[in-house]
Amino acid sequence: MIVLSVGGSLINPGEPDLAYLHKIAESLRHNRGLGIIAVTGGGKPARTYAEAIRKLGGNEFKADETAILSTRQNAHLLTAAIGRKDGHVIVPQDFDEAARAALSGRIVVMGGTIPGLTTDADAALIAEKLHAERIVNLSNVDGIYDSDPRKNKGAKKYKNMSFGQMVQLALRSDERTAGTHFIFDMFACKIIARSRIETHFVNGKNMLDVENAMRGKAHGGTVVKG
Repeated sequence: MIVLSVGGSLINPGEPDLAYLHKIAESLRHNRGLGIIAVTGGGKPARTYAEAIRKLGGNEFKADETAILSTRQNAHLLTAAIGRKDGHVIVPQDFDEAARAALSGRIVVMGGTIPGLTTDADAALIAEKLHAERIVNLSNVDGIYDSDPRKNKGAKKYKNMSFGQMVQLALRSDERTAGTHFIFDMFACKIIARSRIETHFVNGKNMLDVENAMRGKAHGGTVVKG
């Protein structure tokens, strides 16, 4: 069993990226035999709606609830792209439902679960629950850097990283507010650290790296273990 955390900005950077959905769905179908659960983020719509809730006077709990709806919309998009033959047709709403769905042998896609948890945390928890062999994090960045490579051209990329190093990096960037972006939040890092779940970070649009990471092979991203 492997768990993918699929960045919402890959699926919906402003509108659904149908070409990408077809590509990632094909990759998941090709690797169905690994046993796959994918957790989708919310992307730009989640951030837009969360910010609108705040401007309308809603609190962070309500902003989280609204962002979760966007993650589930993206899950429905990916489920549709995978198709009924290979994918579980219902998007699970919680971890127990996801665990039951995994028994079908089909690819399971879910979004967020409860306010306060990012979809990275959801991915870490379902991986822990099901004793997943590894987590693969797909984003628009090709690994973990010591600072944001989109803002700092001199950012250092890690090829390998320990769980402890990852927790420290997450502590520097975790804001714990709906719709904010960081490579992997602190709570998720602590979950994978306590259960020592090998975690791979790759650019989600590099399909060769995605498939290699799913299979535990060498790739151009970052591997966290040990």
